[in-house]
Amino acid sequence: MISACRLNDDDTLSVIAISTKEPIPSDVIWLDVNQPDDDERSWLETLFVEDVPEEDEMDDIESSSRFRVGPDGVHILSLFPQRLANETRGVNMSFTMRKNLLISFREDDISIVRLLRYYIRHNKIDIRCALDILLTLQELKVDQLSDLIEDAYSTLERTSDQIIDDTRVEQTLEELVMQEELNSHILQALYDTRRALRFIRKTFESTLDDRQTRTVDEVLNDIESILPHTSFISNKINFQLEASMGYTNQKQNSIIKIFSVAAVVFMPPTWIASVYGMNFKFMPELDWYYGYPLSIGLMILSAAITYIFFKKKGWL
Repeated sequence: MISACRLNDDDTLSVIAISTKEPIPSDVIWLDVNQPDDDERSWLETLFVEDVPEEDEMDDIESSSRFRVGPDGVHILSLFPQRLANETRGVNMSFTMRKNLLISFREDDISIVRLLRYYIRHNKIDIRCALDILLTLQELKVDQLSDLIEDAYSTLERTSDQIIDDTRVEQTLEELVMQEELNSHILQALYDTRRALRFIRKTFESTLDDRQTRTVDEVLNDIESILPHTSFISNKINFQLEASMGYTNQKQNSIIKIFSVAAVVFMPPTWIASVYGMNFKFMPELDWYYGYPLSIGLMILSAAITYIFFKKKGWL
């Protein structure tokens, strides 16, 4: 699917549909390509001197692949967080900036793009050129990452109350593992965004106006202020994981301790019962009138003495 954003004469924006059979209007400043079919991909190839990005090429991590200047313009691969239910994953989005046209390419839906379109349709955002769209997407991304960090804090406050709840141990561990994965996605997206903004500032240094320069600096400052929170969240997750595992181990050790003590307590009675359960012919106690109650009494007494000894030692 291909959509476009047009800059009108009154400096307002409008989202329009693009036909692959017609040329791109000159007032279009943003061309957004999402999961193109074969016909749309063939049409895109007419716009690029280089090859149209493939899905596997959009996962490169080398700086030379993610940020470069080529025959088609400035190329940027940027990582966007995508949250579906309780799962979060990173989706790479390719940008090509040429003069006053931004071409974005993605193989998955990204909520931040939908949000930007909503702002555009309702005139809730100040965009004057194609570079503004790229900077706004980065700014909205950092805002979303901040929201995800706030959600992580709320989740960790809830899991801290569940650590000693025996009925929710598995649920707590599952939530902590998911939060650790979320935090890693947040950290990766923050580092990637910082690299992208620094590349933009360096590449467009001569064309950035004061407003755009201020936006880049503000977003970079926001990233630097957010990064310590990711470290704190990671430490808190690790602490809760260790506390949860420690509490679980302590409960298991208590159960094992009970079985161990029970085995030792009943060891003397078991020995007495084993002695008088042997089948030797000459065993004088077998003819005693009070042999049976005496053996029962010895077993009870030996168990009681062992139990009292353990109790005084504080092992019970």
